[in-house]
Order: sequence, then C-alpha cells, then structure tokens
Amino acid sequence: MSQRSARPVRSAEAAVDRLETLYAGASAKLVAALDRYLSTHEPPSPETRAAFRYPLLRVVHRDSDRPLPTHRRAFGRLQRPGVYETTVTQPQAFRRYLLEQLEPLLAEYGAKIEVTASDQEIPYPYVLERADELARGKVTAADLARHFPTPQLAAVGDEIADGQWELREGQPRPLSLFDAARVDYSLRRLVHYTGTDWRHVQNWILLTNYHRYVDQFVRWGREQLLHAGGPFQRVVMPGNIVIEPKHRPEEADALVAACQWHRFQMPAYHLAAPEGEGVTLVNIGVGPSNAKNVTDHLAVLRPNCWLMVGHCGGLRDTQRIGDYVLAHAYLRQDRILDALVPPEVPIPALAEIQVALQDAAASVTGAKGEALKGLLRTGTVVTNDDRNWELRFTQERKRINLSRAIAVDMESGTIAAQGFRLRVPYGTLLCVSDKPLHGEIKLPGAANAFYERAVAQHLEIGLKALDLLRARRDTLHSRKLRSFDEPPFR
Repeated sequence: MSQRSARPVRSAEAAVDRLETLYAGASAKLVAALDRYLSTHEPPSPETRAAFRYPLLRVVHRDSDRPLPTHRRAFGRLQRPGVYETTVTQPQAFRRYLLEQLEPLLAEYGAKIEVTASDQEIPYPYVLERADELARGKVTAADLARHFPTPQLAAVGDEIADGQWELREGQPRPLSLFDAARVDYSLRRLVHYTGTDWRHVQNWILLTNYHRYVDQFVRWGREQLLHAGGPFQRVVMPGNIVIEPKHRPEEADALVAACQWHRFQMPAYHLAAPEGEGVTLVNIGVGPSNAKNVTDHLAVLRPNCWLMVGHCGGLRDTQRIGDYVLAHAYLRQDRILDALVPPEVPIPALAEIQVALQDAAASVTGAKGEALKGLLRTGTVVTNDDRNWELRFTQERKRINLSRAIAVDMESGTIAAQGFRLRVPYGTLLCVSDKPLHGEIKLPGAANAFYERAVAQHLEIGLKALDLLRARRDTLHSRKLRSFDEPPFR
C-alpha cells in the first residue's frame, strides 16, 4: 500500500467523490497511453506509467476513549484502533456500497478518512475492454506487457477472506475482504462466464442448476415490465441483449430467440431495478466446481444474498416428487473447498434466510401447519462431487444414515460454504425431482411432466423469498459470518 501523503476528507460522500476522481484520471491516462501506443508504438515514459494507479482508501481510528457503539450491525465495525486500508476499483459503480460502509465509521467511531493514489498499478486489460483494439493496432499482448501493467496472479488472492493474511508491525490492517486487483479480476471473469456485463448483476441473486428455471424467469421478468410504474426497468440476457417496456411482444420474442446463451458456461439473466434492487438468476450448471467458480466472482460485488433453487434427489420414502427441501445443514462431500473451509467447520443456517424461504413457500403454495410440513421438509442435504454416487451405495449408505440427510445434490453445500467463507448470506430451497433410493428415477416422460408442473412454483417461491428479504434487510447481514478479526467492510 502507498505511504504517500493522503488527502483527508470530511465526509463519506467526499471520500467517494475523491475516489472517483482519482480512478477516472488514472484510467483515462492509461487509455490515452494505450491509444498512443496502438497508433504510434510510442511506449509510456516512467513518469506517465506512474499515473496508472488504483486509488487508496484509508480509515484511521485513534479515538480509543470514545464509548464503543452498541449496534448489532454486521458491518461498519472497527474492532480495534489503528489504520485500515484498501485499494478501490470502479468507485462509481460501487458508490452506494462504499457510502454504506464508510458512514457509520465516521458517525459512530469518529474515524478519519484519507484518499490518495496507491502503489498498485491498474492492469491494462481491465480498461481495454474491446479485444479488437489489439488487432487494430497490430500489436500483441506480449508487446503491451513490455510497457504496460499486466495482471499478476501472485498479487491476486483471497488471503484476507480466508484469514491467511499476516499483519506486520507498523503496517495497516485490511479495510475490506478484496482489494482492487482482486475485484477487477473477478469482474472480467463474470463477463466471460455469464455473458453479460458485470454492471447488470443485481444485489439479490438466485442460482440454479437447470435451464428450465431460466425460461420461466425470462417469462416472469417480461410480465413484470408490463406493470406501469413497477420497480423493474429491463430484462438483460446473455450477450447483453436487453428487453425494455417499450418493446412489443413480437419484438421481445425475437430478442429472446436471438439470445445465444449456449455460448457461455454459466449464463446470467437480470431483471434490473434502480440501485441494483432487482434479481439476477445464474444457471451455474452441474457440479461443485461451477458453484465455487461463479460465487468466487459474484462475491466481489457484495450482493445482499444468494439463494440456491435447484433440483435434488429425495432420500426419504415419505417424500414425493415435487416436494421441497429447505436445507438446514450440509453434509459436504464436494471436496472442492476442503483446504479452505475444512468439512469439520460447521456451516450455520441463517435464521433470516430460513424464515424467509419458509414464509415464501407458505405464501405461494397456500399451505400452512401440517400441510406445509408435508410439502416442505427441513433437514440435511448431502452435496456430492460424484453424480453417480448411487453406484457406490453400499459405501454411501452409512454416512447418509449417520447424517440423517433427506436430500442429495451437487451444488448446495458448496454455495453455502462459499457464502460462509466470503460473507454473503446464503440459503437453499431444493425441489425433489427423483428418489434414487426408492426406485423413482428420472425417466423422460415422468420428468417432463414434473418439470412443467414444479418449476414455475419453485421459482416463484425463490422470488417471493427475495421480496421478503428486501423488506427485512436490516436483519439480513448476520454476525454469524464475521470472524473475531474481521475487516470493517462487509
């Protein structure tokens, strides 16, 4: 981090204004130097390159005599006096988040905020978003790397989130889980995997493992756009195809048909509202590797929550095809996070999420009391990295029995563990699509009939749960996700 003299600011608004000014200036100078090099092959001078820096945000907390705040908030907390720093990218896009984090530090702790340029260079691919510019200039990436900052994987990591960072005497403490280079890395990965600009991602996220949920989500989203004065502004599909209220039905149909979602590994769909208060649905596909991959990158956007709404195998003979499973615990056999969050680390259910999902199920289905219990069962979900685990049933049955598991899937435990690890509230509501232990397997005819009946209701429950969580957001960000030595920002 930079040790240059920083400009103190008097308010959170002024701090973010200054961050925006510094970032815009550094980015503009980098783009100008790139354009000059692409046109003339003139490299930037050392003095010019010194301007290609992320802005630095510093919070100084020295007022140890002030009484500690008694709030129950899970962010905006300074656990000890000292200096806290982070680099910042795209401050204009993150303005609302930054203000939310900074304002309580000033008001409740009397902290001082400083903003300056950092020592961390902005890699050129993070401002050169059009690949055709390389071809236009007839230069290679290797040519550019000789003269411009490039992404350095050694400088991008999750040591802060994973509690692996080491505090050195006299050095500042981290202000946030992710610095600018880590955020920029994930923003570009999101574009690559989801097929949409990262700026379209909303604060409320649904993750699914089946494309039929996408079809239903797009239909539902288009219906929302028909409500004059409603909260939603547009539907954005992979390839950044946009449907707006102005489009006639036949025009919207043509846009949906033109969407080449299959070109992207984990296509994302966004029902956008002001301030990011809409809903994003990501079809993550099958397996824990995809689940970890996409949540690694979504986490840098600091969404309010992510919920898994997908299919599972029911493990109890009393369950029926189409019943729901509200995961209250996870038997993690995904293995992909074992080194970061060992399986013996408990992944707690978050009461706020659990209540919202159950209330949403009751509201959408109309079931209450015993009728709701018969439709929605709470219990342990096994997340397995082997889709054909049934072929090892003689080995698996003992662990299933010991865990009292009621369902099995391939993503939910990973998504929950990632939420726990990266401090994003999480939850799981699955729908029983087969019962592998009881002779009810997925056969084409029965499966299609089930999907037609169940997908619409299941998605509606997930969307209703997000509505409830919006209304209850003050209680959403749980202190269960914070460690004893946590950065102030959520």
